[in-house]
Amino acid sequence: MSEVLVLVDAVDGAVRKSTTELLTAARRLGEPAAVWVGPGISDAAIAALGEYGATKVYVADGADLAQHPVAPAAEVLAQLVQQVAPAAVLVPSTADGKEVAGRLAIKVDSGIITDAVDVAADGDRIVATQSVFGGSTIVHSTVTRGVPIITVRGNAVAPEAAPASPARQDVSVSLSDAARKATITGHSAATKGGRPELAEAQVVVSGGRGVGSPDGFAVIESLADSLGAAVGASRAATDAGWYPHQYQVGQTGKTVSPQLYIANGISGAIQHRAGMQTSKTIVVVNKDPEAPIFELADFGVVGDLFAVVPQLTEEINKRK
Repeated sequence: MSEVLVLVDAVDGAVRKSTTELLTAARRLGEPAAVWVGPGISDAAIAALGEYGATKVYVADGADLAQHPVAPAAEVLAQLVQQVAPAAVLVPSTADGKEVAGRLAIKVDSGIITDAVDVAADGDRIVATQSVFGGSTIVHSTVTRGVPIITVRGNAVAPEAAPASPARQDVSVSLSDAARKATITGHSAATKGGRPELAEAQVVVSGGRGVGSPDGFAVIESLADSLGAAVGASRAATDAGWYPHQYQVGQTGKTVSPQLYIANGISGAIQHRAGMQTSKTIVVVNKDPEAPIFELADFGVVGDLFAVVPQLTEEINKRK
């Protein structure tokens, strides 16, 4: 069985959920082999990769790899593609991941598919599923040249454990002059609040145009805090400047798949639905009974969110 290379997405040495999703998808195509680029790998990280099926972990941990953005990962993957001839390369569909995939495709003269929501083997072919036009159309695509390079959207594949005992294999890489042209000169830690990260949260509370103003998001945040949830927003709300763009849920924002998604004052445009429709339980609060988002709702409340949401928050706090 051919290897499927999976680029590891990690923060401070901890493997992120997006990587466990890629390893789960990779098992459908061949034998998952994780690729770690940069310093900071630990036995715990290797064990975490093995928990989701990685049978091998390629490690390129030279200190200089962390001094240059994006390009080193593409060069490591290109070297491995030449050495092991994998069945495919799977990369997280983040901004950095897409750039790595694009650079890699050029280096190894292969086709690339971005923003896949699923992958499957079909005989000798690998078929990627994409959700396009705001989720209204499903496309099945294949790469016809070289090794398939596919970026997979976060929260598109449910991670499933398949414990393995991965073997570590160190990789020595000499960066090209081109890869060294951009250099990281400093780091500034992002300010984090007490809420979970949006893309990995188990509960998400979102607000849309119905919130009415930046101040209107106070009731959304209060409900989120009562549930230990992340806060999300529709594109209409972020475009209006009511909430930061990094919290946008939708096809051009983040894809979420929590156990519980509460949509408040969100009409349910196709673009937004594409980013949250795989949520396990969907609760909708909207004063328009004809709002399209009610089509997805497991539970719906027709009413003014400024009357409904504070009551819900109060009741939740009483029952803690």
